[in-house]
Amino acid sequence: GLEVPGLDPVFLAHSRLRRRHFDDCVNICTEVLQKNPLDQAVWLLKCRALTDKAWIDDTDIEEEALGDILMDDNAIAQAPRPGTSLARPATGAPGTAGPGGRPMTGSGRPLTGFARPGTMNRPGTGSVSLESRLSTRNGLTTARPVTSSGRFVRLGTASLLASDPGGEFIAVEKLNLPRYAQKPTLAKAPFEYLLYFKQIPMKALELASLCTQATDFKDWWWKAQIGKCYYKLGMLREAEKQFISSLAAQNMCSTLLWLCKVFVRLDQPKTALDHYEKALEKYPGELSVMLGIARIHDALNDNASAVTMFKRALQFDSSNVEAIACLASHFFYTDQPELALRYYRRLLQMGVHNAELWNNLGLCCFYAQQYDMTLSCFERALSLADDESMGDVWYNIAQVAIGIGDLGLAYQALKIAIS
Repeated sequence: GLEVPGLDPVFLAHSRLRRRHFDDCVNICTEVLQKNPLDQAVWLLKCRALTDKAWIDDTDIEEEALGDILMDDNAIAQAPRPGTSLARPATGAPGTAGPGGRPMTGSGRPLTGFARPGTMNRPGTGSVSLESRLSTRNGLTTARPVTSSGRFVRLGTASLLASDPGGEFIAVEKLNLPRYAQKPTLAKAPFEYLLYFKQIPMKALELASLCTQATDFKDWWWKAQIGKCYYKLGMLREAEKQFISSLAAQNMCSTLLWLCKVFVRLDQPKTALDHYEKALEKYPGELSVMLGIARIHDALNDNASAVTMFKRALQFDSSNVEAIACLASHFFYTDQPELALRYYRRLLQMGVHNAELWNNLGLCCFYAQQYDMTLSCFERALSLADDESMGDVWYNIAQVAIGIGDLGLAYQALKIAIS
């Protein structure tokens, strides 16, 4: 097995967990539990390892499911004023690239320099047909998940979702929730197991409600977890109340980020910005708050405010990929390819190595009149591109060929792009 002679297996499992070797930790705990199924410490350790393996940073913006979009009844106005809704960004705002400079998504949103879940294809707050949401620009079926937890399930590995190592670890339907609620501190591990590993927010909500009652409704952590469960179930107004109640008990940055996520889902960017600004006053160096403010300004097409906040974020973290990529995109679409080239080169120095980056480098070199580097960058992009991005690279090669007058190359590149 994985046991080391002369070393306590529980200590070894703790060591594996601290070093994020989750599979080894789970296997060691499984062997120990087979010998003594009633060992609560090892049971808790295995529960934590399984949860950490499936855990993702859920304070970030996430992709909305088809069901959440089509059944959305939280629209505030069918025709919101420009700049007050994510479905209708402001036009002609100071610092923007102009109507012909920066490309837009199909819903009228400006494209960002960094691909984020849920920011590329969200429709407006008006009527949305099922056919329009299921179709993509290529006429194919979309990969957007239908269920609310689709993204989280997709992020889990196949081995995780198939079965727990050593058979089913916790029989959810037989779980005695009132017994765990008597020990709220111990109940945190099975709660996160239900929420992140098993993806059963209803059962997790039941456990969190019992634990909140056991703590006389004073524990801010459990209130925030109830808000998370409501959010995952699409009950946004109930989630908002729980997060506000949690903040009243204890002001935590993670809870503020969740509250802002709720307002973004409710299409209330101005309210989200107000809460972000309050969070920034209390946590002036918090990078996630700065990026949240910049993302909303970016989605509202307020490029000047977004660029200011991205630059501020880089003062605290000079290696933040999102801030660098968004600044590079801004400078490129405001006719400053030399500055954009510097930011993309910085990404290369940081180890980012993909077809999209080399494609952008090739375009920056071309518009900065560094023609000797242009084609070599596109060659690197083609060598790294997959079937999805290959057409975009060839289309950009065609644009470069038209710019230098090589119409034969442009014709061939365009034919390859549409093939």
